[in-house]
Amino acid sequence: MWKMVQIEPLEGSALSWALADAWTIAKRNLTHIRHMPEKLADVTVQPVMFVLLFAYVFGSAIVIPGGNYREFLMPGIFTQSVIFATMGIMSSIVTDMSTGVMDRFRSLPISRSAVLVGHTFSSLLESLLGLTVMVICGLIVGWRAHTPLASVLGGFGLLLYIAFALSWIGVYVGLFLRTTEAAQGVGFVVIFPLTFLANTFVPTSGFPAWLRAIADWNPTSAFVAATRELFGNGVAVAQTETAWPLQHAVPVSIAWCTLVVAIFLPLAVGRFRRAMAS
Repeated sequence: MWKMVQIEPLEGSALSWALADAWTIAKRNLTHIRHMPEKLADVTVQPVMFVLLFAYVFGSAIVIPGGNYREFLMPGIFTQSVIFATMGIMSSIVTDMSTGVMDRFRSLPISRSAVLVGHTFSSLLESLLGLTVMVICGLIVGWRAHTPLASVLGGFGLLLYIAFALSWIGVYVGLFLRTTEAAQGVGFVVIFPLTFLANTFVPTSGFPAWLRAIADWNPTSAFVAATRELFGNGVAVAQTETAWPLQHAVPVSIAWCTLVVAIFLPLAVGRFRRAMAS
């Protein structure tokens, strides 16, 4: 059950109307979390389990040249956490489509684009909460940033940009699926390999040559390498990386995210409008 918050449009342009509507939808999604906190498990509990598993079990057998494995690990976990949030927004879209909530939105005098933007707003706030939990967890296990404050803030800003960009993939794919089980299945089939076939947990230098080439050009590797660079973690490992995307990880990550938004935002909005018109 959900409670519709009264819409109070701002005076002014259509953009103000749309933003007010989007914030109303976002608040509605966040209200659901208050009643079902388990919905945040994919961005809070699950990453903590990965930290404990790799820091205290697998990490004991992993040697990072010139560095601390837990400091090397945490940027990978941060990145994995925001990527996993894609599954959450995908399931949320599927739930609203399959339970008739979208039909109810269609009957209301609200901006059509605000529905999708509201979902991405709430997903971004969930990712921010997940990152806060992960930072606290990282500090407890020994993670530290070694760069100026501006660079550290840039690292978290990049992580939120990654979350925002990938949320539009989640929205677009979610509009095609019929059940939350299908959304979870797609997430595990696509997202898990993307995060593990990368430099998330270990350097790719130990991979077979053909596998290393795939991992180095996986966008996840660029995201992880960029956050390590901005936090000053795994510097010695970064000096051994020869792949072009990893040598220019920050601009490559920004370019990947911008490309994803440019492609999937209009695709998702177009698909949603067709679904609402049918």
